[in-house]
Amino acid sequence: MFAVTATQTDPDNPLAGLTLGEHPEPEAPDGWTTVSVKAAALNHHDLWTLKGVGIRPDRLPIVLGCDAAGVDEEGNEVIVHSVIGAGADETLDPKRSLLSEVHDGTFAERVAVPRRNLVPKPAALTFEEAACLPTAWLTAYRMLFDKAGLEPGSTVLVQGAGGGVATAVIALGRAAGFRVWATSRSQDKRDRALELGADQVFEPGARLPERVDAVMETVGQATWDHSLKSLRPGGRIVVSGATSGAVPPADLNRVFFLQLSIVGSTMGTRDQLGRLAVFLEQTGVRPLIDRTMPMTQARDGFAAMHEGELFGKVVFTR
Repeated sequence: MFAVTATQTDPDNPLAGLTLGEHPEPEAPDGWTTVSVKAAALNHHDLWTLKGVGIRPDRLPIVLGCDAAGVDEEGNEVIVHSVIGAGADETLDPKRSLLSEVHDGTFAERVAVPRRNLVPKPAALTFEEAACLPTAWLTAYRMLFDKAGLEPGSTVLVQGAGGGVATAVIALGRAAGFRVWATSRSQDKRDRALELGADQVFEPGARLPERVDAVMETVGQATWDHSLKSLRPGGRIVVSGATSGAVPPADLNRVFFLQLSIVGSTMGTRDQLGRLAVFLEQTGVRPLIDRTMPMTQARDGFAAMHEGELFGKVVFTR
């Protein structure tokens, strides 16, 4: 079958290890099943894998891709939950992994997954839209509705509008009745964040009209100081990524004096993925897709992500 694989890693030239071509068919052990992939979405996780982050050399070659929507062996339209783990909250399993870390991922004609990882795809969502949900949109859903502790009407600052998680937070937050503010270095991305539902947009580090109830943080070191200074006393930062660096100054004096909370968030559960799909079905919110292309042209999608040219998701179709 055709697949997009990582055959080597290179932190400076990640696309050097990106290989497109034939790959063995997946094998489904007991409790697993095979899904015919109709659409799969690209994430920064895939680029980090090619850079050698979170993957051991002995795992290569491995099929890339965490996200997919497709058809199971019984002909049901499904969304694939990409967290492989046990327990009621798979993300807390110390042995958890994502598809494409230990097991082959979704950038292929077929993918093997545990049966429990399949979520029904609402008919109202296209395969392309549904494929965007399992990583970026599920992460955003959990950040906003589980970890942030917010009520409708709260003010949320989203750092780094343009990435998959950030755009999802803006769209979900607007639909849920939050006042959403966003930052970006790019005027074009600030304008598009307004179109997506942001109430106001700002340059990174800008002084805000007032302090916010919560900050959704995926950028890390470059925006951390601004995130801390933007919070009201008792406010909360929810962190799900650190693309610009993971060790900013903590500013502990500010944290304890203003009684700020810093909460980590990783992915989400299968049940939350199911509720996310229903939320989109009921509200009419849809993932922002930057571009859709055949999986055979995956290299172009990876290059666009590597160069930072995206606003929304890249989706590969079969």
